[in-house]
Formats: sequence, C-alpha cells, structure tokens
Amino acid sequence: MSAVGTVERVVARGIVKTYGTTAALRGVNATIEARQLTLIEGANGSGKSTLLGILGTVVRPTSGTIVYEPFGEDAGLARGSIGWLSHESLAYPDLSGRQNVELAARFHGLDAHEAWRYAEERFELGSFATRPLRTCSRGQRQRIALARALVHHPSLVLLDEPTTGLDRSGVTRLLAVVDAEVARGAAVVVVSHEPEVFRGRAAARLMLERGRVVAAAS
Repeated sequence: MSAVGTVERVVARGIVKTYGTTAALRGVNATIEARQLTLIEGANGSGKSTLLGILGTVVRPTSGTIVYEPFGEDAGLARGSIGWLSHESLAYPDLSGRQNVELAARFHGLDAHEAWRYAEERFELGSFATRPLRTCSRGQRQRIALARALVHHPSLVLLDEPTTGLDRSGVTRLLAVVDAEVARGAAVVVVSHEPEVFRGRAAARLMLERGRVVAAAS
C-alpha cells in the first residue's frame, strides 16, 4: 500500500503568517528532504506548529510559497501524500480506534480490513482500540492517531508533539516508527517540546525564534 504520488522535497520560500496584527511567521525559508528527519525547535510561540500546519496544507500562509516537488505549488495534489499528526488527535471520539483507522484507510482508497490488520500489529493496538476513542487514555489516543496518520504510507510525515501522553515504551515504539518511515524514504518533520528525544536521529534541524529562522543545520 502506498500514497498516491510521492513528495520528494518541500521548499518553503519567504513564508509569512499573520493573525490580525500578530505575526506568527516572518519570512521563513526552509527545505525538507526525503529520507531524513527534520526537527523544528523553538520556544512556545515561536511559530513551530504554525509552520507545520502550513507544510501540511491545513493553514494558508499570508504570503510566500510552498513547493512540493514534483507537484509544484499545487497543495491539493500533494495533500494525499501527507500524513499529519496534530497536537490534538482530531479523531472522532465516539468511534472506536479501529473505526477511525479504517475510515482513514477508505478515504485513501485502501482496503480497510487489510489496513487495520497492518496498523494493529505495527502499533500494538490492543483491545482498547475497540472502545470509543473518548474512553481511551491520552497515550492510547496518540497511538491511534499515529496509526491513522500513517495508514496510507505517506511520503511527507508531519508530527506535532508526537510524544504527548506516551510512556517510556510508547516513546521507544514511536522512535522505531520514525526510523522506519525515514528508511522507507519519507520526509519526516517533527515539532517537539522534547527535542532531545529526536536530535540523535535528525539529519536537519530548524530553530525558530519569534517567527524567524535563527539557525538551520544539516
């Protein structure tokens, strides 16, 4: 199973995002490469999640461009190749974890049963996944959300605070998934309040401060 089309590189040019008189991003330039993990760091309010939302096509920049090679600036063409894990799960709380994963699979034109079996094994989804999502713990909801985000094997994986609610074994499982996604060839972008968890794996790092890139390394 794979996503429709492959994002090979993402190039952000002069990205500005304002909310009224508040500037969240101020002329951000960045390049996201396939087959590597890019870590976005910065204090609260530095624009990390806003940038991730723009890369994920769920937030529209005020100005600037995002190029999804080979799709160009057409975010609609790239959208099916993006896997998104937001800080909140955004899953349907009255559906079970399994139903949430299967619904996402059908949305991407996949066999729901086959997709669930793969996700169940990969993310070690136990009996909690048969209960309404609202009855699950934060860590359990996070595992379901990650399984749903990756169900279509996206080529651009965006993870916003992916360690939220996870215990030590959950973080270990998450890191194994991140390693596997990079090995598969995906471009993986992580925003985290625990950047030290990912630094050893990051091939590129982007530091934001008050909406500007103050350091970039690769």
